[in-house]
Amino acid sequence: MSFKITSSPHNRISRSTSEIMLLVVVACIPGIVVQALLFGYGVLVQLLLAIVTAWLAEALVMQLRRKPSLPRLKDNSALLTAVLLAIAIPPYAPWWLIVIGTFFAIVIVKQLYGGLGNNLFNPAMAAYVMLLIAYPLQMTQWLPSISLQPESLNLLDAVCAVMTQYSCSGFSISQLQTGIDGISMATPLDTIRTDLASGKTLTESLEQPVFYGIAGAGWLWVNLAYLAGGLALIKLRVIGWRIPVAVLGSLFALSLLSWLAAADTNPSPLFQLFSGATMLAAFFIATDPVSASTTNKGRILYGVFIGLMIFIIRKYGGYPDGVAFAVLLANMAVPLIDYYTRPRTYGHKTRGAGK
Repeated sequence: MSFKITSSPHNRISRSTSEIMLLVVVACIPGIVVQALLFGYGVLVQLLLAIVTAWLAEALVMQLRRKPSLPRLKDNSALLTAVLLAIAIPPYAPWWLIVIGTFFAIVIVKQLYGGLGNNLFNPAMAAYVMLLIAYPLQMTQWLPSISLQPESLNLLDAVCAVMTQYSCSGFSISQLQTGIDGISMATPLDTIRTDLASGKTLTESLEQPVFYGIAGAGWLWVNLAYLAGGLALIKLRVIGWRIPVAVLGSLFALSLLSWLAAADTNPSPLFQLFSGATMLAAFFIATDPVSASTTNKGRILYGVFIGLMIFIIRKYGGYPDGVAFAVLLANMAVPLIDYYTRPRTYGHKTRGAGK
């Protein structure tokens, strides 16, 4: 029997950056499948456009910097950024929207700061916010779930809708946004926000067809699918538990307090957790190892801050789902969080010790 003497750290699980990024992409697959089945195949078209654009943009920047392109493409960071942005935008948004957003994420947010490991902000969320501010109309073209759509679209229709904004049978995106009852549909979060602003009660708002189930037609299953993928990442130790638990815990606590205080004007905690991009944000976006906090205590504070910002923006802000803004605000706070939560060096004497 022989013993190997190695230097620390003694880590039993050693994964490369490319493997970690690829595992995160794989964990997104359940959510992508459910999203495509319930909201249309447009998300698959957006994924293809985003991935091709991300690879081309990454290769172009590497050539301009006179560095080899293949090693950068193999780290799968561009692939992950493309996937996260593609599943965050409306499935039938025009093709040029995802191309502009992905190019911005790779070239401006990531490579302009020096590439992987140097970016201050989450590239996908920075691109999402840019698109939301620059093209608000296109970024709100969410169709209702397939069960509420007047016309079901196949994969070829999805390609036509993304590329021309018309299905192969001639239906426009505006027509497809109209439910089977003839009423124009919006996301559950947007519908609640608009109804409450117009003086309706929450009970009146929840009577609309888009609110089938706990979190609206289709959205519960999408969030459950991303929750399953996120839990798998924690099980495989690809991500830690602190940030997701802190994000969901703070959002749940604040939602519960507001719901108990005024149930007629505040959605239930379960609605907040399983609507919009909540689970996607908690497990796949907030846990970005580059732009998130690096200390254990800091990760908890970072996650709590994101949950707090999501709640505040949803309730008081100008946008129905505040995930992207919440993550970017937390990214800006990371240096401060890390500074005040950094662990004390072993043997270090605090001021006043020994007196």
